[in-house]
Formats: sequence, C-alpha cells, structure tokens
Amino acid sequence: MPDRPLEGVRVLDLTNVLAGPYCTYQLALLGAEVVKIEIPGRGDLARRLGPDPELNRAQLGASFLAQNAGKKSVELDLKQPEGKDLFTDLVRHADVLVENYRAGVLARIGFPWERLSGLNPALIYCAISGFGQTGPMSRAPAYDQIIQGLSGMMSVTGTPETAPVRVGFPVADTVGGLSAALAVTAALAGRQRDGRGRFLDVSMLEASLSAMGWAVSNYVVSGVEPEPMGDQNATAAPSGTFTALDGPLNIAANRQEQFETLCRLVGREELITHPRFAGRESRKAHRSELNELLNAALSARPAAEWERVLSAAGVPAARILTVAQAVAGEQVAQRDFFAELPFPAALNREDTLRVMGSGVLFDGEQPAPVTGPPALGEHNDELPALLKRWSRR
Repeated sequence: MPDRPLEGVRVLDLTNVLAGPYCTYQLALLGAEVVKIEIPGRGDLARRLGPDPELNRAQLGASFLAQNAGKKSVELDLKQPEGKDLFTDLVRHADVLVENYRAGVLARIGFPWERLSGLNPALIYCAISGFGQTGPMSRAPAYDQIIQGLSGMMSVTGTPETAPVRVGFPVADTVGGLSAALAVTAALAGRQRDGRGRFLDVSMLEASLSAMGWAVSNYVVSGVEPEPMGDQNATAAPSGTFTALDGPLNIAANRQEQFETLCRLVGREELITHPRFAGRESRKAHRSELNELLNAALSARPAAEWERVLSAAGVPAARILTVAQAVAGEQVAQRDFFAELPFPAALNREDTLRVMGSGVLFDGEQPAPVTGPPALGEHNDELPALLKRWSRR
C-alpha cells in the first residue's frame, strides 16, 4: 500500500491476548509503527495459545501470529527502575499508548494518566478493559465469555430450548478492539485540530451493548425484550435458515418485493396473496407455517443452485459455509484479504503465514502488514536506535 494513512504514527502497545492486540493490529495495518512492550521471558499470553503445540512451545502461538504481524517486540520490566526509565523515554515521544490491563494497573506501577499526560501532553492514551475505568465492576476480571454473558448477548443466542449460548468466536474482544481503534483514530484527527492528547476509556461491556444494536434498542426504546430465535430474523419473515435439497440455505426476503419474487421462483406464487402471508406482520405471526411451506418447495434443488437463482433475482440467499470454505472463497481472494508472510525465522519453516487484512480497501488496495509477527524481544537491540529516531521529532 503506497500511502498508508497512519504512516509516521508511533504506538506503544502494552496489550495482551486479543482485544488490545486486535486494536493495535488495525493501527499497524494502516501504517502506524507499533512497538509491543512485553514482559521479559514471558511476553503476551497469546504467544502460548493456539491449536499447534509446536508454535506454542516456540512462543509464537497461532493466536499471537494472527494479531501481531507488522509490530516490533521489546522486552521491558515496568516494575524495575531501568524498565520504567526506558518506558518513560518512549512515552515522551510516542503518539499513542494502548493497554488492556485490568483498570488501574498501569497507575499502580507508577504511570497514571496524569503522569503520562505530564510527560507528553499530546499523548493519546487508550485503556481497554472489561468494564471501563470507573463503576462498581471496574476492577473485576473479565474475559470475552464473561462480557458475552453480562451484555445479554448469550441470552439472545440460540433457540428458546438451547439459549443461553456463547457466540462461536470472541466477539466481545473483537468489538472492544475495533471500538478502541476507531477511538484512537478519532483522537488523532482531533489532535491535528487542537494539539491535545486524550484519555480513551474503552469498556468491552459497553462496546458490546452498542454493537448489539436493535436487540438493545428495541428494549430501551419500545420496551420489547428480545428473545432467542435461533436462525430466524425477528424483524422479518421469511428471513432465516431454510432447508434445500442438500443442506441449509440462508434467505433474507425482508422486503415485500423480495418475498413475492421468492414465492414465484420456488413455485408457490399463491402464498403472495394468502391471508396469513400477504402482509409483513401477518408473515411474522405465522412464521413457522410459512417456513414449513417454503422448506418443502426449496427441497427440490441444491442450496448452491438456489443461491444462484435467488441472488440473481434480487433475493438475498446464500449457502452456510464452514470457516475453511469461507477462507477459500473467490470473493475474499479477489480482494486480497489474506496476506502471505514468512514465518518468524525462529520457527525455521519454509511455508508461508497467512494473516488477515482489515476488510477495507484504501484506493483499491487492501492494507497488509509489511513484516511478520515478531519473536519475543526480537527488537531489544534496536531500542536505543528507535529512541534516538523518535526523539528527533
């Protein structure tokens, strides 16, 4: 990518596992220079997480490799005087500091916001935590599943018989990291206007509630408490997962014209004027009966064929893929979503590492990291030169 928008932005990354590293990975993709500060000998816990024991033993677990390409790694013990002094020098010249410790931890080891701001009035300090820096739960420990439960997310996931169910990936961590990255870029834009640094207090709980959108707003605005509906869409019918000849098929006929087109294409045109299905609200009230009739009609053809026919006619429809099938899809390949990088030299592997982009093209190009994920302390020897370079600005 010839012109990355955050080129020249200097980020100190004190983050661990997912929410924080995901945030700083997004910043690195956009061109920021991200220096990961890690505990000597231990580093980010994600270095030891993932399905491949060999990678975990090498402190380059799959969970770490996924979120840390393009970053530098420096080992500093922030509880020791020498480590604190080096970190202080880095703070003086950084643009952004991101951490996802439990609330108050960085302050307790000598770096509260007031001191950080005093060292560098233009610093943007982003603290990501489960519940935010204030409130009765601010010091409580939190992982993704804890936030999924407390946000109400699990209560609306699954069917009435199976809920509560955990979402199948760490969505609260990811949403927290995205919210943090958005806040950091907004703060950088604001600083261009007024020169001020800012303290960003990111709550994964609040970010998750915000991301739940209609599930929350339907309750706070209209007093309607959402319920688990499995693979069905509460706002429309027919909208959900249906059964084709060879497997499941998602259809979202949310508009009247889409419903009518669907009925014609599956050979059930009489449903368009049927008293129980003619209107949006009546279709929702008789959802089960309508779904049964459509499933019978859809069983005549394979899911891939229905996907092609319905999509071409303007009815949103698609098969349900596995992760492996989604990753191998032509759509993401055409947009260069995955970047190919060499594995860290310590692994002595000849194959390549695939890492994900951001999902946003800039002037037609997918942001991608320019270097692979770092070994623990890989850039220790470069710290004096880095400090000298940073201090010139």
